[in-house]
Amino acid sequence: MTEATRNRELFEEYLADEARRGPALDGTFSGSAGGAPCGDLVRLSLLVFDGRIERVSFDREGCTASAAAAAAAAELVEGSSVLEAALIGPDEVEAELGGLAPTHRHAAVLAADAVHRALSALAGSRDRLADRPADGERVLVALSGGVDSAVAALREREAGREVVAVTLKLWADQRTDGEKSCCSPEAVLGARRVAHSLGIPHLTLDLEREFRAGVVGPFLSGYAEGRTPNPCVLCNGELRIDAMIALADRLGAAKLVTGHYARIADDGAGPLLAGAADGAKDQTYMLSALAPESLARLRFPLADLTKPQVRELAARAELEVACRAESQDLCFLAGQGKREFLRRHAGLEDRTGEVVDASGRRLGEHTGHHNFTVGQRRGLGVGGGEPLYVLGTDVAANRVIAGGREQLATSRIRISGARLHRSANRVDGVRLRYHSPRRECRVEVNGDPTQAIVALSEPVDRVAPGQIACLMDGDLVVGHGTIA
Repeated sequence: MTEATRNRELFEEYLADEARRGPALDGTFSGSAGGAPCGDLVRLSLLVFDGRIERVSFDREGCTASAAAAAAAAELVEGSSVLEAALIGPDEVEAELGGLAPTHRHAAVLAADAVHRALSALAGSRDRLADRPADGERVLVALSGGVDSAVAALREREAGREVVAVTLKLWADQRTDGEKSCCSPEAVLGARRVAHSLGIPHLTLDLEREFRAGVVGPFLSGYAEGRTPNPCVLCNGELRIDAMIALADRLGAAKLVTGHYARIADDGAGPLLAGAADGAKDQTYMLSALAPESLARLRFPLADLTKPQVRELAARAELEVACRAESQDLCFLAGQGKREFLRRHAGLEDRTGEVVDASGRRLGEHTGHHNFTVGQRRGLGVGGGEPLYVLGTDVAANRVIAGGREQLATSRIRISGARLHRSANRVDGVRLRYHSPRRECRVEVNGDPTQAIVALSEPVDRVAPGQIACLMDGDLVVGHGTIA
């Protein structure tokens, strides 16, 4: 019997296999893939008990290749552990079928994607997915599809640890450039390819609903109320990191590993964030809202590396993301402007208002207070005389207050929602924006510990309400608060 004949027989066997075809069973986790434009649709449903997939049902519509691929994927998954199923990709489905013609490759892609969407539903549940390994250490790596997280996974694997990867799906919008976002459906597929190329199981955790409510919502309301919020600090501190730690617990993983450029240091009273070796890439500001309990579960394998070293390691390992450009946008703004986003999602339409000086004297007109932030110079449209900067906004009157740069200077900054992990007396520095220099200061707390004053040694300008004040003791992050 020739190989081609045997492959055809395998294909025909799976095409005829209807034993598992049927509706989703009660208590199952389902995933569907396909639809327009090809018209093929595959659905798989998994019945899971104690980390093992006990039974699979499927259904399909479309071409014969999709029907066979759905049956083959069901055969592969049934009886496997969750982590074994998380290793299945299009190549495994195609191999189970004995090969596919290039024109039918999409069937294996759809079937594998349906498996992973079902696993995503499982990952979002509270079920225990795996026991801790009897030997060695298992870690969960946050894999975004970029070079940093890929090298973090690579380093953990090379250190002899059992690695499982997770990618967060936080945002899906047709007007967003998914290729430039770290949490889009496109990013999920790219991260899965990277994980499987390294022989690492991959799971997707869908937090889009929580992200819309807990991160995008405050971002929109912040701009509507005249603030300049920092959604990344909020996302790291209150949503995604802790959600992945919870998943790590259910996977029997001792640590959550990320590709952030940061260190964890213990000052004798527990873990704190500290600066990374590459000061130009240091991300402690973006992680400053993390609680010490969360830090105790984290590891940052890139802490001692520079960005060029990371790319070199990725190139040496022939990772497809070795030369991938970094996204500079917020994940939900990727490829679209902030003004249009605010209009679509918050109803903040451009409307003419006055530009006035600090005494209320009219200087010109603007297009809407939400388009301006403290310290901004461009876009004011007021010519002549000394350069003018935004000093603040009056939301109720839709006014923008402008003045000279010297009027921006302040040496006392009120912060709200303050959280200190150590005594306020230890604070000797603050960072007021991502990549801004550290400023010497002291913190004054009177009564309410969530309200504080940051007293700077020297005045600074461009202090924007809504941004995060990262409070430091040397290079240790000992607290944070929101500039009020």
